[in-house]
Amino acid sequence: MRIEEDLKLDFKDVMIRPKRSTLSSRAEVDISRDYTFKHSRANYHGIPIIAANMDTVGTVEMASALEKHGMSVALHKYYDDKVLVDFFGKLERKSAAFYSLGIGAADYDKFLRVNEALEGGIEYVCVDVANGYTGAFVKFLHKIRNAHPKLTIMAGNVVTGEMAEELILDGADIVKVGIGPGSVCTTRKMAGVGYPQLSAVIECADAAHGLGGLICSDGGCTSPGDIAKAFGGGSDFVMLGGMLAGHAESCGEMVEVDGQPKMRFYGMSSRQAMDKYAGGVAAYRASEGKEVLIDYRGNVESTVQDILGGVRSACTYVGAQKLKELSKRTTFVRVARQLNEVFGAS
Repeated sequence: MRIEEDLKLDFKDVMIRPKRSTLSSRAEVDISRDYTFKHSRANYHGIPIIAANMDTVGTVEMASALEKHGMSVALHKYYDDKVLVDFFGKLERKSAAFYSLGIGAADYDKFLRVNEALEGGIEYVCVDVANGYTGAFVKFLHKIRNAHPKLTIMAGNVVTGEMAEELILDGADIVKVGIGPGSVCTTRKMAGVGYPQLSAVIECADAAHGLGGLICSDGGCTSPGDIAKAFGGGSDFVMLGGMLAGHAESCGEMVEVDGQPKMRFYGMSSRQAMDKYAGGVAAYRASEGKEVLIDYRGNVESTVQDILGGVRSACTYVGAQKLKELSKRTTFVRVARQLNEVFGAS
């Protein structure tokens, strides 16, 4: 047993220090990015914000809404073959959607079927497990990389630099970073395992970038400012769950509470998700997610505008004309309080 004494930080623990800027308007800021991936060698251009592969976030309807803005979606893995073939067959910008799969034989067989039906038309995949530190995960990553050398692979989740390095060396183009920060994830409570998200991003970005790889911050963003902090900390992509939940495009179950429309939102390791897709919680494990009812928020368009506008605003405050400059111009200030909530939280 050992204890690491150095301080680890979350998004709520810091703010971005403003700096001199020559920008006169947020409209001057370019928040798109261009990447060439380490292993697939594919060229990416877009706004590197991805809707999470949760069944009430990573939907085909969300993909259509976000694609207009150059954003992406990691589709949830519970669509049937026909829906996936139809969707990916019509997809023009291939980076607009990641095909999601776990490491089980059934998931891989389904991917092979869909990809074969599309004649190899899937170009982006998200290999997603809760614990990216297992030998089985690394073995599967080797397997899919060797079988599909031109696939752009996002893989995770991990939170430490040495494991980010290993996944890059094992074939991941993008390492997904985050254990426990999500709004409907209870891993930190149930297992006592996790890592403050900003520190995880900073450490994993440093490790991955040294090898020519990229990272995606997954979880913990509750506002556009948090997204800016993730980019400022060195993340190349940011994945959002709760911030995109509760919209018409989320396709979640609607309920009415005291006359107000609500939508069910739950973690994919929750009892609700396992009851729905796995026949219940297996005897050897516990639920590591929860279900909440969130206000129905209508179409996602206004939320997208808030997100993109907030990131542009952050760039203007530090003089970053392009999103790629944000991490170079970011200085974080540790704080005891971020918001004045005298009139309540907003």
